[in-house]
Amino acid sequence: MQATTLILVLNAGSSSLKFSLLEMPHEREILKGMAERLGETQSRFMVHYPEKKELELPPSAHLPAALSALKALLSRQNLSPRIAAIAHRVVHGGERFKNTTHLNGEVLDVLKSLIPLAPLHNPANIQGIEAALAEWPDLPQYGVFDTAFHQTMPKLAYRYALPTALYTEDGIRRYGFHGTSHQFVSGRLRQLSPQTGERVITAHLGNGCSMAAILNGKSVDTSMGMTPLEGLVMGTRCGDLDPGVLLYLLTQKGLSPKAVNRLLNKESGLLGLSGLSNDVRSLDRARQEGHTGAALALEIFAYRAAKAAAALCVSLGGLDSLVFTGGIGENAAWVRERIVAHLGFLGLVLDPELNQACMGHEARISLHEHPAIWVIPTQEERMIARESFEKMKAENK
Repeated sequence: MQATTLILVLNAGSSSLKFSLLEMPHEREILKGMAERLGETQSRFMVHYPEKKELELPPSAHLPAALSALKALLSRQNLSPRIAAIAHRVVHGGERFKNTTHLNGEVLDVLKSLIPLAPLHNPANIQGIEAALAEWPDLPQYGVFDTAFHQTMPKLAYRYALPTALYTEDGIRRYGFHGTSHQFVSGRLRQLSPQTGERVITAHLGNGCSMAAILNGKSVDTSMGMTPLEGLVMGTRCGDLDPGVLLYLLTQKGLSPKAVNRLLNKESGLLGLSGLSNDVRSLDRARQEGHTGAALALEIFAYRAAKAAAALCVSLGGLDSLVFTGGIGENAAWVRERIVAHLGFLGLVLDPELNQACMGHEARISLHEHPAIWVIPTQEERMIARESFEKMKAENK
């Protein structure tokens, strides 16, 4: 293997493709971009290299066309010969995939069998893998699973109170997500502050939100469940909900399963509560202008996040650090303030000046060193590249 090599990280969605090209082992990002609205007439592919430019796509381009455009760019820039492997973000790995996995036909068959557990995410991830295998058949390709980091949870944390057969035969249990983010920021905290890195709650707050209880570097509980719908209030997802509400919507309101799915995943959360937006920046401006729906949405968001953090302390037996990450966690000082305001009984106290000054960069924002409050920007692409690079090295020994 060369002294330095490149790992191409791909994250395929239903109508998008994010990518990052990282130089390993230094984890230096040298190229990144995103294709949006794939399959629509206005599809576009923006790349930073290092200046921002747009790659040309054919009309109504789908994922394979976006990957072909990316491959052509890499060839033009003479980067292709240095690419040693391709790493894919995969949302759901079930109980089968607990570590980074070399992708092949057998693995793809297993991933397809897991689609019922993640019907909104895994089909797009699989499509991305199949397209990349067609474009780069000679390169090793690896899957890094959002669920893998949480496979260390004990049974008392991951089992639902349902008949055992639903777990053993259908795999219905809590899996957790955002694993690469929780893994990255908790690992970074142990580098920054080993003395407060033992009992940690990481709060990944973005359009999707989850918290994890991490004990000595291992996930022991998390807020998301079998799907990314459970847990915190999110941008458009409802989070925790009485199952009786689903029965009411189906039987009394006459909604179809498809309509209920859309309601809970696309029309709820901050958007549903505010009647305005799922964007915290817009809601915060509206709150300051007196919009009651925006104010209520943000207050519920903060309250439910604090409630989840307090509950996760049970699995840790205490708390050494609370870490904020994700688009909201890294940038929304007022939201961080409101969450911590509910958690004073845990000894958490914000430093108001440090909190206000922290916008998207790494910093401790607590008044006290213990328990500590941190903001650590997540770098999921780095974590995915790191995991794949280590797997590749192990295979080549």
